Amino acid sequence: MPAAGDGPWTTFVDDPAAVRGALATLDAPVLGIDVERADADRYFRRAALVQVGTADGCVLLDTVVLSELPELDALLDDDHLAVLHAAENDLAPLTSLGVDIDRLADTAVAAALLGLPTGLSRLLDALLGVRLSDDKDTFQRADWERRPLPADMAAYAAGDVVHLPALWEELADRLAAQGRVDWYEEELATGLQRASEDHRDWTRVKGASRLDPAQRAVLRSLWQAREAEARVHDIAPNRLVHDDVLRDLAVDPPRTAAQLVRRSPRRRGLLRQHAEALFAALEDGLVAEPEPRERNGRWSDADRTIHDALRLRRAQVAEEVGLAPGVLCPSKVLSAAVTGAPADGEELCRLAGLRSWQTQLLAEPLWDAYVSARAKAEDRA
Repeated sequence: MPAAGDGPWTTFVDDPAAVRGALATLDAPVLGIDVERADADRYFRRAALVQVGTADGCVLLDTVVLSELPELDALLDDDHLAVLHAAENDLAPLTSLGVDIDRLADTAVAAALLGLPTGLSRLLDALLGVRLSDDKDTFQRADWERRPLPADMAAYAAGDVVHLPALWEELADRLAAQGRVDWYEEELATGLQRASEDHRDWTRVKGASRLDPAQRAVLRSLWQAREAEARVHDIAPNRLVHDDVLRDLAVDPPRTAAQLVRRSPRRRGLLRQHAEALFAALEDGLVAEPEPRERNGRWSDADRTIHDALRLRRAQVAEEVGLAPGVLCPSKVLSAAVTGAPADGEELCRLAGLRSWQTQLLAEPLWDAYVSARAKAEDRA
Protein backbone atom coordinates (compact mmCIF):
# COMPACT_ATOMS: atom_id res chain seq x y z
CA MET A 1 0.00 0.00 0.00
CA PRO A 2 1.14 3.60 -0.55
CA ALA A 3 2.95 5.17 2.32
CA ALA A 4 1.48 8.23 3.99
CA GLY A 5 3.54 11.35 4.29
CA ASP A 6 3.77 15.02 3.42
CA GLY A 7 2.48 15.51 -0.11
CA PRO A 8 1.64 12.87 -2.74
CA TRP A 9 2.42 9.25 -1.95
CA THR A 10 4.47 7.04 -4.24
CA THR A 11 4.28 3.28 -4.69
CA PHE A 12 6.62 1.15 -6.77
CA VAL A 13 5.17 -1.91 -8.51
CA ASP A 14 7.22 -4.73 -10.04
CA ASP A 15 4.80 -7.61 -9.44
CA PRO A 16 2.33 -8.25 -12.29
CA ALA A 17 -0.27 -9.43 -9.77
CA ALA A 18 -0.12 -6.06 -7.95
CA VAL A 19 -0.60 -3.75 -10.93
CA ARG A 20 -4.40 -3.76 -10.99
CA GLY A 21 -4.70 -3.03 -7.28
CA ALA A 22 -2.11 -0.26 -7.40
CA LEU A 23 -3.85 1.50 -10.30
CA ALA A 24 -7.18 1.20 -8.48
CA THR A 25 -5.83 3.59 -5.83
CA LEU A 26 -5.79 6.35 -8.48
CA ASP A 27 -9.49 7.16 -8.32
CA ALA A 28 -9.70 10.17 -10.64
CA PRO A 29 -11.02 10.91 -14.17
CA VAL A 30 -7.81 12.76 -15.15
CA LEU A 31 -4.45 11.02 -14.82
CA GLY A 32 -0.93 12.24 -15.39
CA ILE A 33 1.23 9.84 -17.43
CA ASP A 34 4.97 9.88 -18.10
CA VAL A 35 7.67 7.47 -19.25
CA GLU A 36 11.29 7.28 -18.22
CA ARG A 37 13.19 5.59 -21.03
CA ALA A 38 16.38 3.54 -21.16
CA ASP A 39 16.84 3.15 -24.89
CA ALA A 40 19.63 5.49 -25.94
CA ASP A 41 21.68 2.55 -27.21
CA ARG A 42 18.72 0.66 -28.68
CA TYR A 43 16.85 0.74 -31.95
CA PHE A 44 13.38 0.49 -30.42
CA ARG A 45 12.00 2.96 -27.91
CA ARG A 46 11.64 1.27 -24.56
CA ALA A 47 10.27 2.31 -21.19
CA ALA A 48 12.18 1.57 -18.00
CA LEU A 49 9.49 3.14 -15.83
CA VAL A 50 5.91 4.27 -16.42
CA GLN A 51 4.46 6.80 -13.98
CA VAL A 52 0.71 7.21 -13.46
CA GLY A 53 -0.42 9.85 -11.00
CA THR A 54 -2.86 12.37 -9.59
CA ALA A 55 -2.42 15.15 -7.07
CA ASP A 56 -2.80 12.55 -4.31
CA GLY A 57 -0.15 10.07 -5.39
CA CYS A 58 1.76 8.21 -8.05
CA VAL A 59 2.15 4.59 -9.11
CA LEU A 60 5.56 3.73 -10.56
CA LEU A 61 5.33 0.71 -12.84
CA ASP A 62 8.62 -1.13 -13.25
CA THR A 63 8.69 -1.93 -16.97
CA VAL A 64 12.11 -3.51 -16.68
CA VAL A 65 10.13 -6.40 -15.20
CA LEU A 66 6.61 -5.73 -16.52
CA SER A 67 6.70 -6.42 -20.26
CA GLU A 68 2.99 -5.70 -20.76
CA LEU A 69 0.53 -3.41 -19.01
CA PRO A 70 -2.99 -4.57 -19.95
CA GLU A 71 -4.33 -3.12 -16.69
CA LEU A 72 -3.13 0.36 -17.64
CA ASP A 73 -4.52 -0.07 -21.14
CA ALA A 74 -7.91 -0.95 -19.65
CA LEU A 75 -7.77 2.05 -17.29
CA LEU A 76 -7.05 4.58 -20.04
CA ASP A 77 -10.48 4.30 -21.64
CA ASP A 78 -13.05 6.89 -22.71
CA ASP A 79 -13.87 7.62 -19.06
CA HIS A 80 -10.33 8.72 -18.24
CA LEU A 81 -8.25 11.51 -19.72
CA ALA A 82 -4.50 10.84 -19.87
CA VAL A 83 -2.39 13.99 -19.60
CA LEU A 84 1.15 13.81 -20.97
CA HIS A 85 3.81 16.42 -21.60
CA ALA A 86 5.30 16.14 -25.12
CA ALA A 87 3.36 12.95 -25.81
CA GLU A 88 5.21 12.21 -29.06
CA ASN A 89 8.19 11.03 -26.99
CA ASP A 90 6.18 8.54 -24.93
CA LEU A 91 3.63 6.98 -27.26
CA ALA A 92 5.95 4.43 -28.90
CA PRO A 93 7.23 2.93 -25.61
CA LEU A 94 3.67 2.83 -24.26
CA THR A 95 2.45 1.10 -27.41
CA SER A 96 5.21 -1.51 -27.03
CA LEU A 97 3.71 -2.30 -23.62
CA GLY A 98 0.25 -2.76 -25.13
CA VAL A 99 -1.07 0.58 -23.88
CA ASP A 100 -3.38 2.46 -26.26
CA ILE A 101 -4.65 5.78 -24.90
CA ASP A 102 -8.24 6.59 -25.88
CA ARG A 103 -8.33 10.21 -24.65
CA LEU A 104 -5.12 12.21 -24.50
CA ALA A 105 -4.14 15.76 -23.63
CA ASP A 106 -0.69 17.23 -24.24
CA THR A 107 0.38 20.10 -22.02
CA ALA A 108 3.41 20.93 -24.20
CA VAL A 109 1.23 21.46 -27.28
CA ALA A 110 -1.22 23.58 -25.31
CA ALA A 111 1.55 25.70 -23.81
CA ALA A 112 3.14 26.38 -27.21
CA LEU A 113 -0.18 27.61 -28.60
CA LEU A 114 -0.61 29.96 -25.64
CA GLY A 115 2.85 31.47 -26.03
CA LEU A 116 3.99 29.91 -22.74
CA PRO A 117 7.23 28.06 -21.88
CA THR A 118 7.08 24.50 -23.17
CA GLY A 119 9.61 22.99 -20.76
CA LEU A 120 7.69 21.26 -17.98
CA SER A 121 9.70 22.76 -15.11
CA ARG A 122 9.31 26.35 -16.30
CA LEU A 123 5.66 25.80 -17.17
CA LEU A 124 4.76 24.41 -13.73
CA ASP A 125 6.62 27.24 -12.05
CA ALA A 126 4.93 29.91 -14.18
CA LEU A 127 1.35 28.61 -13.93
CA LEU A 128 1.15 26.68 -10.65
CA GLY A 129 4.12 27.96 -8.66
CA VAL A 130 5.48 24.40 -8.48
CA ARG A 131 9.25 23.96 -8.41
CA LEU A 132 10.61 20.64 -9.59
CA SER A 133 14.07 19.31 -8.84
CA ASP A 134 17.03 21.56 -9.62
CA ASP A 135 18.90 18.44 -10.77
CA LYS A 136 16.66 17.77 -13.77
CA ASP A 137 19.57 17.34 -16.19
CA THR A 138 21.18 14.81 -13.86
CA PHE A 139 18.00 12.77 -13.58
CA GLN A 140 17.40 12.87 -17.34
CA ARG A 141 20.83 11.29 -17.83
CA ALA A 142 20.33 8.76 -15.03
CA ASP A 143 20.16 5.01 -15.52
CA TRP A 144 16.42 4.37 -15.22
CA GLU A 145 16.94 0.61 -15.33
CA ARG A 146 18.84 0.79 -12.04
CA ARG A 147 17.29 -1.38 -9.35
CA PRO A 148 16.48 -0.88 -6.61
CA LEU A 149 15.28 2.51 -7.81
CA PRO A 150 16.85 5.19 -5.58
CA ALA A 151 14.44 7.30 -3.53
CA ASP A 152 15.49 10.57 -5.18
CA MET A 153 14.87 9.12 -8.66
CA ALA A 154 11.45 7.83 -7.58
CA ALA A 155 10.55 11.27 -6.21
CA TYR A 156 11.70 12.94 -9.42
CA ALA A 157 9.68 10.51 -11.56
CA ALA A 158 6.55 11.10 -9.49
CA GLY A 159 7.01 14.87 -9.68
CA ASP A 160 6.72 14.73 -13.45
CA VAL A 161 3.12 13.44 -13.30
CA VAL A 162 1.32 14.39 -10.07
CA HIS A 163 0.93 18.01 -11.21
CA LEU A 164 -0.14 17.27 -14.78
CA PRO A 165 -3.93 17.10 -14.14
CA ALA A 166 -3.94 20.54 -12.47
CA LEU A 167 -1.65 21.93 -15.16
CA TRP A 168 -3.94 20.67 -17.91
CA GLU A 169 -6.98 22.21 -16.18
CA GLU A 170 -5.28 25.61 -16.18
CA LEU A 171 -4.13 25.30 -19.79
CA ALA A 172 -7.54 24.09 -21.00
CA ASP A 173 -9.20 27.12 -19.37
CA ARG A 174 -6.73 29.45 -21.09
CA LEU A 175 -7.19 27.78 -24.48
CA ALA A 176 -10.96 28.24 -24.19
CA ALA A 177 -10.66 31.85 -22.98
CA GLN A 178 -8.40 32.77 -25.92
CA GLY A 179 -10.44 30.88 -28.53
CA ARG A 180 -7.59 28.51 -29.33
CA VAL A 181 -9.18 25.13 -28.62
CA ASP A 182 -9.46 24.41 -32.36
CA TRP A 183 -5.79 25.31 -32.83
CA TYR A 184 -4.84 22.90 -30.07
CA GLU A 185 -6.96 20.04 -31.37
CA GLU A 186 -5.48 20.38 -34.85
CA GLU A 187 -1.90 20.53 -33.57
CA LEU A 188 -2.47 17.58 -31.25
CA ALA A 189 -3.87 15.45 -34.07
CA THR A 190 -0.91 16.36 -36.28
CA GLY A 191 1.57 15.52 -33.55
CA LEU A 192 -0.03 12.15 -32.85
CA GLN A 193 0.03 11.32 -36.55
CA ARG A 194 3.69 12.34 -36.76
CA ALA A 195 4.50 10.13 -33.77
CA SER A 196 3.13 7.10 -35.62
CA GLU A 197 5.29 7.67 -38.70
CA ASP A 198 8.79 6.38 -39.37
CA HIS A 199 11.03 9.31 -40.29
CA ARG A 200 14.25 7.34 -40.72
CA ASP A 201 15.69 7.85 -44.20
CA TRP A 202 19.16 7.71 -45.71
CA THR A 203 18.73 11.15 -47.29
CA ARG A 204 18.68 12.65 -43.77
CA VAL A 205 22.37 11.78 -43.28
CA LYS A 206 24.19 15.09 -42.95
CA GLY A 207 26.04 15.88 -46.16
CA ALA A 208 24.17 13.32 -48.29
CA SER A 209 22.94 16.01 -50.67
CA ARG A 210 26.53 17.06 -51.47
CA LEU A 211 27.67 13.60 -52.60
CA ASP A 212 27.81 12.72 -56.27
CA PRO A 213 25.29 10.16 -57.63
CA ALA A 214 27.70 7.18 -57.36
CA GLN A 215 28.60 8.05 -53.78
CA ARG A 216 24.92 8.50 -52.92
CA ALA A 217 24.23 4.96 -54.17
CA VAL A 218 26.90 3.60 -51.81
CA LEU A 219 25.57 5.64 -48.90
CA ARG A 220 22.02 4.42 -49.54
CA SER A 221 23.16 0.78 -49.59
CA LEU A 222 25.26 1.17 -46.44
CA TRP A 223 22.47 2.97 -44.59
CA GLN A 224 19.93 0.29 -45.50
CA ALA A 225 22.26 -2.48 -44.31
CA ARG A 226 23.00 -0.65 -41.05
CA GLU A 227 19.27 -0.14 -40.55
CA ALA A 228 18.56 -3.84 -41.04
CA GLU A 229 21.33 -4.93 -38.66
CA ALA A 230 20.29 -2.34 -36.06
CA ARG A 231 16.65 -3.37 -36.18
CA VAL A 232 17.31 -7.12 -35.92
CA HIS A 233 19.74 -6.72 -33.02
CA ASP A 234 17.98 -3.75 -31.35
CA ILE A 235 21.00 -1.45 -31.57
CA ALA A 236 20.84 2.31 -32.03
CA PRO A 237 22.02 2.85 -35.65
CA ASN A 238 24.53 5.55 -34.74
CA ARG A 239 25.91 3.34 -31.99
CA LEU A 240 26.62 0.62 -34.54
CA VAL A 241 28.28 3.02 -36.96
CA HIS A 242 27.81 6.77 -36.97
CA ASP A 243 26.22 8.66 -39.88
CA ASP A 244 29.46 10.59 -40.38
CA VAL A 245 31.37 7.33 -40.82
CA LEU A 246 28.80 6.04 -43.34
CA ARG A 247 29.19 9.21 -45.37
CA ASP A 248 32.99 8.96 -45.29
CA LEU A 249 32.84 5.30 -46.34
CA ALA A 250 30.71 6.30 -49.33
CA VAL A 251 33.22 8.97 -50.37
CA ASP A 252 36.30 6.80 -49.86
CA PRO A 253 35.27 3.11 -49.81
CA PRO A 254 37.53 0.65 -47.96
CA ARG A 255 38.76 -2.45 -49.79
CA THR A 256 38.04 -4.98 -47.01
CA ALA A 257 35.70 -5.47 -44.07
CA ALA A 258 38.65 -5.08 -41.69
CA GLN A 259 39.46 -1.69 -43.21
CA LEU A 260 35.80 -0.71 -42.80
CA VAL A 261 36.02 -1.44 -39.06
CA ARG A 262 39.21 0.60 -38.69
CA ARG A 263 37.52 3.60 -40.26
CA SER A 264 35.17 3.89 -37.28
CA PRO A 265 36.84 5.64 -34.33
CA ARG A 266 34.43 4.22 -31.73
CA ARG A 267 32.89 0.88 -30.73
CA ARG A 268 34.96 -1.18 -33.14
CA GLY A 269 34.23 -4.34 -31.18
CA LEU A 270 30.52 -3.96 -31.83
CA LEU A 271 31.03 -2.97 -35.45
CA ARG A 272 33.29 -5.95 -36.06
CA GLN A 273 30.32 -8.26 -35.41
CA HIS A 274 28.39 -6.65 -38.28
CA ALA A 275 31.23 -5.67 -40.61
CA GLU A 276 30.68 -8.43 -43.19
CA ALA A 277 27.04 -7.43 -43.77
CA LEU A 278 27.99 -3.77 -44.08
CA PHE A 279 30.91 -4.45 -46.39
CA ALA A 280 28.70 -6.58 -48.63
CA ALA A 281 26.26 -3.67 -48.80
CA LEU A 282 29.10 -1.32 -49.68
CA GLU A 283 30.14 -3.58 -52.57
CA ASP A 284 26.52 -3.71 -53.76
CA GLY A 285 26.39 0.08 -53.66
CA LEU A 286 29.52 0.41 -55.75
CA VAL A 287 27.86 -1.43 -58.67
CA ALA A 288 24.34 -0.09 -58.11
CA GLU A 289 22.54 2.40 -60.28
CA PRO A 290 23.73 5.91 -59.30
CA GLU A 291 21.35 7.81 -57.03
CA PRO A 292 20.56 11.24 -58.58
CA ARG A 293 20.87 14.32 -56.46
CA GLU A 294 17.69 15.96 -55.30
CA ARG A 295 16.67 18.79 -57.55
CA ASN A 296 16.11 21.75 -55.29
CA GLY A 297 17.08 24.31 -57.87
CA ARG A 298 19.10 27.45 -57.32
CA TRP A 299 17.38 30.41 -55.77
CA SER A 300 17.43 33.72 -57.54
CA ASP A 301 17.86 37.04 -55.78
CA ALA A 302 14.11 37.51 -56.22
CA ASP A 303 13.41 34.19 -54.46
CA ARG A 304 15.55 35.21 -51.50
CA THR A 305 13.87 38.60 -51.32
CA ILE A 306 10.43 37.00 -51.27
CA HIS A 307 11.46 34.43 -48.66
CA ASP A 308 12.86 37.14 -46.38
CA ALA A 309 9.65 39.15 -46.75
CA LEU A 310 7.51 36.14 -45.85
CA ARG A 311 9.63 35.37 -42.79
CA LEU A 312 9.45 38.98 -41.61
CA ARG A 313 5.66 39.16 -42.04
CA ARG A 314 5.27 35.78 -40.33
CA ALA A 315 7.27 37.09 -37.35
CA GLN A 316 5.08 40.18 -37.16
CA VAL A 317 1.88 38.13 -37.09
CA ALA A 318 3.40 35.83 -34.48
CA GLU A 319 4.13 38.79 -32.24
CA GLU A 320 0.58 40.08 -32.71
CA VAL A 321 -0.94 36.79 -31.49
CA GLY A 322 1.68 36.12 -28.84
CA LEU A 323 3.31 33.04 -30.35
CA ALA A 324 6.89 32.08 -31.12
CA PRO A 325 7.42 32.51 -34.89
CA GLY A 326 8.44 28.87 -35.26
CA VAL A 327 5.21 27.73 -33.59
CA LEU A 328 3.08 29.83 -35.89
CA CYS A 329 5.00 28.72 -38.98
CA PRO A 330 8.53 27.28 -39.28
CA SER A 331 10.74 29.27 -41.67
CA LYS A 332 11.78 26.21 -43.68
CA VAL A 333 8.25 25.46 -44.92
CA LEU A 334 8.02 28.89 -46.53
CA SER A 335 10.63 27.81 -49.08
CA ALA A 336 8.03 25.63 -50.83
CA ALA A 337 5.73 28.63 -51.09
CA VAL A 338 8.47 30.68 -52.74
CA THR A 339 9.37 28.09 -55.38
CA GLY A 340 5.76 26.99 -55.99
CA ALA A 341 4.56 30.25 -57.58
CA PRO A 342 1.23 30.44 -55.69
CA ALA A 343 -1.81 32.14 -57.22
CA ASP A 344 -3.24 33.42 -53.92
CA GLY A 345 -2.79 33.31 -50.17
CA GLU A 346 -4.66 30.05 -49.71
CA GLU A 347 -2.44 28.30 -52.23
CA LEU A 348 0.65 29.83 -50.65
CA CYS A 349 -0.33 28.30 -47.30
CA ARG A 350 -1.17 24.99 -48.95
CA LEU A 351 2.25 24.85 -50.62
CA ALA A 352 3.84 25.50 -47.23
CA GLY A 353 1.82 22.66 -45.70
CA LEU A 354 0.12 24.92 -43.17
CA ARG A 355 -2.85 23.73 -41.18
CA SER A 356 -6.27 25.38 -41.02
CA TRP A 357 -5.62 27.56 -37.99
CA GLN A 358 -2.31 28.77 -39.45
CA THR A 359 -3.92 29.48 -42.81
CA GLN A 360 -6.63 31.56 -41.16
CA LEU A 361 -3.99 33.75 -39.54
CA LEU A 362 -1.44 33.89 -42.35
CA ALA A 363 -3.10 33.62 -45.77
CA GLU A 364 -3.81 37.31 -46.18
CA PRO A 365 -0.70 38.85 -44.60
CA LEU A 366 1.67 36.41 -46.28
CA TRP A 367 0.03 36.95 -49.65
CA ASP A 368 0.35 40.73 -49.28
CA ALA A 369 4.03 40.32 -48.40
CA TYR A 370 4.55 37.91 -51.31
CA VAL A 371 2.95 40.21 -53.89
CA SER A 372 4.82 43.26 -52.61
CA ALA A 373 8.19 41.51 -52.54
CA ARG A 374 7.69 39.99 -55.98
CA ALA A 375 6.78 43.40 -57.44
CA LYS A 376 9.89 45.00 -55.92
CA ALA A 377 12.06 42.19 -57.27
CA GLU A 378 10.59 42.61 -60.74
CA ASP A 379 11.20 46.37 -60.63
CA ARG A 380 14.87 45.76 -59.88
CA ALA A 381 15.24 43.24 -62.71
